[in-house]
Amino acid sequence: MPDGGSGTPGSPPRIPPPRSPAEDAPRWPYAPAPAPRPSSPPSSPPASPPASPKADPEPPPPPAPPMSHGLLKSLLGAWALAACSAEETAAVEAHLTDCASCAEEAVRLRDAVALLHPEDNLDLDPTLRSRTLATCLTRRPARIPVPEWAAPYDAETARLDALLRDIGEAEWRAPVRLGWFDGRRPAGRDTTVAEVIGHLMAVDGIVADALGLPTRRGCEGPGTPAERTEAFWASAAAKQAPGQTRAAWRAQGHSLIRTASFAGGGAAELDVPYGSFTLPLQDSFLDRAFECWVHAGDIAEAVHYPYAPPAAGHLHHMIDLAARHLPATMAHRRRTGLSGPPRTLVAAGTPGRTLHLEIEGDGGGHWHIPLDSPAALPSPDEEVAHIALDALEFCRLAAGHVPPEEAAAGQFGDREAIRDVLRATASLSRL
Repeated sequence: MPDGGSGTPGSPPRIPPPRSPAEDAPRWPYAPAPAPRPSSPPSSPPASPPASPKADPEPPPPPAPPMSHGLLKSLLGAWALAACSAEETAAVEAHLTDCASCAEEAVRLRDAVALLHPEDNLDLDPTLRSRTLATCLTRRPARIPVPEWAAPYDAETARLDALLRDIGEAEWRAPVRLGWFDGRRPAGRDTTVAEVIGHLMAVDGIVADALGLPTRRGCEGPGTPAERTEAFWASAAAKQAPGQTRAAWRAQGHSLIRTASFAGGGAAELDVPYGSFTLPLQDSFLDRAFECWVHAGDIAEAVHYPYAPPAAGHLHHMIDLAARHLPATMAHRRRTGLSGPPRTLVAAGTPGRTLHLEIEGDGGGHWHIPLDSPAALPSPDEEVAHIALDALEFCRLAAGHVPPEEAAAGQFGDREAIRDVLRATASLSRL
C-alpha cells in the first residue's frame, strides 16, 4: 500500500489543519507577511483544505425615518445659508413644496442672507450723511423759525460739522492751503484743519459781538477778520484739543442762529463792523455762510472727503450778495489806484454804463452791474459788456481760488470793463 505521508508504516495519513480566513485574505502591499508555520518533515504534497463557505451579503441599512415638520422648520436657517448636508437639503426642499408656511419663511430667510452678502463694498457711501442732511433741511421745518437770510448759514455750519464728525484725530492736523486775492495777485496761507475752524470761529465772533453775545476765548478785541484770526492763532485757545475747538465753534453758531431767530425782523439791518467795511446783519450771515462753505471745501479737499455745493436757493443768495457788492468794490479799487478812472460820470440814480453778468447753472441768474459809479442806475439799454460764468466758477473766483485772468468766462464787449469786474469779483475774497 503506498505511503500516504510521513510516519510509521501502517499509520493513518496526516492531514494539515485548515488555514484561517485571515491568512487567505489579501494583504496590504506594505503589511508584513505572516510568520511561516513550522514545517513538517518532507512528505507528499498535502491535500487541499476544504473551501471556506462564502459569507452572506450584509443587508442594506433600514431607510431613515422621515423628518418631522418641527425638525425641518428648524433647518430652514441652515438651508438658507447653504450649511445643510445633501440629505438635509433634499429633505428641506421636498418639504417646501408641500408646506406653504415654511416656504414663505424660507423666502424671507434667503432675502436676509442676500443682505448679509452684498455685491458692493460694505463701507458706507461717504456722501450719505450730507445727502441725508440736505433732505432733512428741505423737508422738515426748523423748530425755531429761522429767517430766510440766516438759513444758508444754518445749513452750511451743519454740513461742515457733519464733515468734522467723520474725520479722525490725525486729520485735524492735515495741511490746508487758504487762498485769496489781495487786489493785485493771488495770496495764500498754509494752515491745518484745526486752524481753519479757529479762523471761522474768530470771524463769527464779529457777528456775535454785534448781537451782544459773549465773546469766545481767544476771539476778543476789535479788528478786521484777518487781525482777529491772527490773534486767535497766537492765543492759548488755539492749542486746545481739536474737539474742543469744534465744540466751541458749533456752540457759537447755534447761539448766532437762536439770537437772530428771536430778534425779529428789525435785526436784519443791524450793522456788523468788519474793520474796513460794515455789513448789515442779513448780509453778514450770508457772508459767513459763503466762507463756511468755501473753507469746508478746503478741508474736504485736504482730507479727501466728497463735498457738495450748497442748495440752489442758498447758492443764489450768496451769488446775489457778491453781485450787489461789485459796484462798491470797483469804486474802492479806483480810490486805491488798483483800477483806472471811470469812463463817464453820471448823476446818482441816472442810467450809466452797465455790464450784464450772467450766472449759469443752479443758483444762477442775471445781474446788471453799474460800471462807473455805485450810485448810477444799471440799465440794459446802457450795456457795454457781457460776462457769462458758471455758478460754481463765479464762487471760486469770488473766493480767490482762481485768478481773474484764468476764470472760465464767456466775454463779449468792452474788454476793460470785463477785466475790472473780474478783478473786483476776486477782490471780494480775504483771509
